[in-house]
Amino acid sequence: MATSSQPITEERRLAAFVHDLRRDQIPEDAVTVVKQILLAVAGTAVAGAGEEGCGRLRADLLDRGGKPEATVMVYGDRLPAPSAALINGVICRALDFCDSMSAGLHIGSSLIPAALAAAELRGGCDGREFTAALTVGAEAASRMNLKGEDYDGFDPTGVAGVFGATAAAARLLGLSEDQVLHALALAFNRCGGSFQSNVDASLAVRLIQGWVAEAGLTSALLAKSGFTGPVNFLGGIYGYTHLFARDRREAGDLLADLGENYALKRTHFKRYPSCGCTQAATELTLNIAGEADLKPDRVESIEVRLPPYSFRLVGHDFAPGDNPRVDAQFSAQYCIASAIVRGGSYLDHFRPEEVGNPEVNDLASKITVVNDPGLEDGRGYTSAGLTVVTTDGRTYSKKLDVPPGNPGNPLGDEEHMSRFQDCMNYAEIPLPTDQAARLVDAIAALDDIDDVRTLMRLLVVS
Repeated sequence: MATSSQPITEERRLAAFVHDLRRDQIPEDAVTVVKQILLAVAGTAVAGAGEEGCGRLRADLLDRGGKPEATVMVYGDRLPAPSAALINGVICRALDFCDSMSAGLHIGSSLIPAALAAAELRGGCDGREFTAALTVGAEAASRMNLKGEDYDGFDPTGVAGVFGATAAAARLLGLSEDQVLHALALAFNRCGGSFQSNVDASLAVRLIQGWVAEAGLTSALLAKSGFTGPVNFLGGIYGYTHLFARDRREAGDLLADLGENYALKRTHFKRYPSCGCTQAATELTLNIAGEADLKPDRVESIEVRLPPYSFRLVGHDFAPGDNPRVDAQFSAQYCIASAIVRGGSYLDHFRPEEVGNPEVNDLASKITVVNDPGLEDGRGYTSAGLTVVTTDGRTYSKKLDVPPGNPGNPLGDEEHMSRFQDCMNYAEIPLPTDQAARLVDAIAALDDIDDVRTLMRLLVVS
C-alpha cells in the first residue's frame, strides 16, 4: 500500500485495482463481456492452431526446450510458461476473429494465454479468482486504450494490450500491490508494434499478439522476483501519456471512475472474420445484395467510402502476396467482392486457396475505395458508405455507422455461438463435438469451476 512517502499516484491506483478487486465487486454485465471474450478466444484458438506460422513457431519453441510449465492450446505440448503464452497468443490471433476494440486493440488473444499460463504456474485456481483476474486484465488494457489519432500507426494491441496481459498474470501469480505496480511499469517498456505489419499483410500481425502475452507474463514474473520498473510510467515526463497519447490526455483521464464504470464493455465482437475496418462495408454489401438479388455479373461498379483511419488500413488495392489470408482480412475490396460472390462471410472464405478465386478477384477490380473524412466526424472509424451500380443502370446506396458486434449494436447470444461454431467447423484440428460442448458449458459456468486448468484440458485435442 502507498505510504506518506509513496503518494497515491494514478499508477498506484491502477495497481491497487488489479490487486484488490474481488469477484463480488464486479458488475454482472462486465462479467458477461469477460465470458464472451473467453468464448471468442477459445473458438479462435481451436480454429487458428493450424494456420500459417503457428506450426513453425511451435516447432521452434519445442526445439528450444525448457521447463515444461504450461500447455500449448490444441496440441497439448508443455513448454516454459512464457513460451506457451507466446505460441498461444499467435494461435488465438491467427484468424483475426477474436474480440477487438476501437481503434484496433485485441485484448483477449494475449490476455487469455497469459492468464492460463499463469494459472498453470501457480498450480491452478478457482473460477471466481480467474474471473477477477481476467476482469482486471481486460479493464487495464481497455483503460490504456487510446484513440486512433494518438496511435498514429502504432498497433494498439502492442501498446495497450500488454498492460492487460500483465495485470491478469500479476493477479494470478499472487504479486503484492507494490509488485503489481512494478510489473505494470516493466510492461510499459514493452509497448510497441506497428500497423505496417497489417498494411504489408505480414505474419507479424499475429506474432505481435503472442509477444504481448509473453511480455505480460514475463513482466509479472520479473516483478515478483524483485525487478523494478519506472513507477511513473503513466504520467512521468517520458511516460505513457507523453509517448503514446502525445500529451493530449492525462493519466487521470485514462483511469477516471476506475472500478465504477467498466471500459471493457466497449469490446467488439465481429460478425465477420476480417479486420474491424471491413465490418460495416461487409454488412452493407450483404444488405444490398439481399435486397437487390445482386449477383456478380450484375455489378457494373462499386464505390465504398471509408473514414481515413480505416482507409489507411484496408483501402489499398487488393493484391494477394505471400500471406493471402492476411491480404484478404485487411482488404475492403476483397471482403466486399467475396461477400457478393459467396453470399456471406465465413472463415472458409479466407482460406489461402479461396483468396485466389478468379470471380472474386475480377469483381474486386470493379470496386473503388474512397477516403472520406466526413465519415469520421462523430462516428469513429467503424462507419462506411457503399454505392452499387448495376449493369441495368440501377443504383443502390447505404451508409452504416455502427456495424453488428460493436457497442450500441451488440451480437445476441445465438450470434456469439454462431461465431464459435464457425470456428469449430473451420478447424484443421477440430475438437470432438462433445468436448466443444463441455468447453462452452465450462465458460458459461466459470464461477463454478474448481480449477481453471480444466479449461486448458478442454482446449487440447486428445
